[in-house]
Amino acid sequence: MARAKLIAELCQNHNGDKTLLQEMIHAAAENGADIIKIQSIRSKELTHRTKFDNGLIENGVTQIIKRPYKSEYERLKKLDLPIETEAWFISECIKFGVSPMTTVFTRAALEEIKDLGYEAIKIASYDCSSFQLLKEVKEYFSKIYVSTGATYDHEIEAAAETLKGSAFEFLHCVTIYPTPLNELHLSRLNFLRRFSPQVGYSDHSLVRETGTIASRIALGLGASCIERHFTILDDDKTKDGPVSITPKGLKELSDFNSLERKEQMKIINKEMPDWQNIVLGDSTRPLTHNEKLNRDYYRGRFASIVDGEPVYNWEINPIK
Repeated sequence: MARAKLIAELCQNHNGDKTLLQEMIHAAAENGADIIKIQSIRSKELTHRTKFDNGLIENGVTQIIKRPYKSEYERLKKLDLPIETEAWFISECIKFGVSPMTTVFTRAALEEIKDLGYEAIKIASYDCSSFQLLKEVKEYFSKIYVSTGATYDHEIEAAAETLKGSAFEFLHCVTIYPTPLNELHLSRLNFLRRFSPQVGYSDHSLVRETGTIASRIALGLGASCIERHFTILDDDKTKDGPVSITPKGLKELSDFNSLERKEQMKIINKEMPDWQNIVLGDSTRPLTHNEKLNRDYYRGRFASIVDGEPVYNWEINPIK
């Protein structure tokens, strides 16, 4: 049985602090991570879309997320990692025997990081249907991970066609933060196997309530990799803290990952006898209202800025 890869997603839990980032790398490597990932976010590439400054609520129901540009820009600016720090991150990961990976959010950022030495690249859910970005990523990286949350099934099929000929791996993901266990829809793993040679799982469940059970069930169901947000801080110290596991949780996943699937399922059945009724859900389904809200905001959140104008990841406009 091939052991699944464990991806420790450091996201922006480093708070822009290089010392903290280094401590996170060490802790993730020591507790079983195979891949450690950051995010190549550039605050300067945040797009100002005025409808999100005030949002929209109608009859008590949110129709447009409220995320004012100015406050979001100021938050992200404190978290920017200079390109030199990304290069250092890569060397630090290699020093500790783990693969360095990043999520790239714009085509311009891709041009900046393509030769730094990342061993793999991640495409976030909201860019699964950004086919121009996928084409360019395919040129530069031999290993590509693509999350599929808040993406329509026909877009997933088109993304697979776009990536044909490369070593890509789809990740099942539900873009509800945090994701309740009854919204996991882990039967999507089988659906995605129609299009991707390997299928992993990106887990956003609430750690303080459900621990690592969602990720462990996905492992038992044959997920090729597990991506989990990772922190060494208390869960209220970063934006993604509540959905981030600690070194203890990562070690728990690593130990579970070393077991045969038969033994994994034996443990799961004992711990959660009715897990199938709770977490499997639907292999194909419409997006929920919350997922559509998140798709509306996050798809196009960042763009390459060319001559002062945004060029989105799905546009064929040149960026250089």
